[in-house]
Amino acid sequence: MSDLHKSNLIKDLSDDQARALIDARQAYEIAVAARRRAAAYDGTMYWNAVRGQDYLTRSVREPATRVRRNRSLGRRSPETEGMKARFDAGKAEADASLEAVEARLAVLARVNVALGLGRVPLQAARVMRAVDRAGLLGAGLRVVGTNAVYAYEAAAAVHLSSHLMATADLDLLFDARSRLRFSAQADLDERTLLAVLRQVDKSYRRLPRTFTAANDAGFMVDLIKPMRDPPWTRERETIGGADDLIAVEIEKLAWLESAPSFEAIAIDQRGLPLRIVAVDPRVFAIHKDWIAKDPARDPAKRQRDAGQARAVAEIVATRLLHLPFEAEALRMMPRELVEAAAPLFAAHRPPKLEW
Repeated sequence: MSDLHKSNLIKDLSDDQARALIDARQAYEIAVAARRRAAAYDGTMYWNAVRGQDYLTRSVREPATRVRRNRSLGRRSPETEGMKARFDAGKAEADASLEAVEARLAVLARVNVALGLGRVPLQAARVMRAVDRAGLLGAGLRVVGTNAVYAYEAAAAVHLSSHLMATADLDLLFDARSRLRFSAQADLDERTLLAVLRQVDKSYRRLPRTFTAANDAGFMVDLIKPMRDPPWTRERETIGGADDLIAVEIEKLAWLESAPSFEAIAIDQRGLPLRIVAVDPRVFAIHKDWIAKDPARDPAKRQRDAGQARAVAEIVATRLLHLPFEAEALRMMPRELVEAAAPLFAAHRPPKLEW
């Protein structure tokens, strides 16, 4: 990259860091596959004696109720003996593979920390992993705000200036139009966002501003959604019941809600990889540029918003070259906002705005 296009907002990873990031991404993909395979062998198979006859029984825990259920698979026979032998062998192999990949991740984590790759704050990373395990990340919930930037910088193999990344909360964009379905592997007492958060830290509680949950460490998770037009349009406000977080409506978030998703594997402060599903970085930069110009917004936040808009625009224009700044890809945004943000991208690559 030429010096003309360099800024003090972003820094390219070193060769060693880039290699370690690639290794972490690959290990993460292997780990996801290994965990899914191990989950398929949940429970046990055993012989249960009933009136002098042995019956092959499969014991599994129901995801919704967490109650263990036993199901008979038939009398002892060559067929059921073969079924049990295949299950036991498959379970042992799946468990061994998972143990090996977890050990590999632990080794890579130490390398990542030593190389300074650990970026995503632990509190935010733990929540995002829990939301992902529950089957909600990218399927009704996406990461917006400052924590989304970790996805953009990881995809671009850069680090942004630390003053742009400071935050003590996590914003989750709720798409009430989605049909939310918890994962079968979600080991929850209740099908609520609060229950997901309490898997991470039992001290999470809903605050009087009912769209926010906070833990004893002061980390906050906000559930937000677009304000509809007209504002009194009725739609889902919570993931669970009335005691769950109630999404707050925020003006103009429909632009983000309609944006394509953007997924990347980032590294947390312990050196472990995690999946982040955010909104398209072009839309993020345009939206940040717009709110940075709101005179009613806190001046300190406006300054950070403007810096994030510039940095993410630079990432898109100089590193994420598969995402052109073109009108066709940005039609969910008002034309005047796209044109107002165009100079941020044009400083690095000419935009194509033919409406």
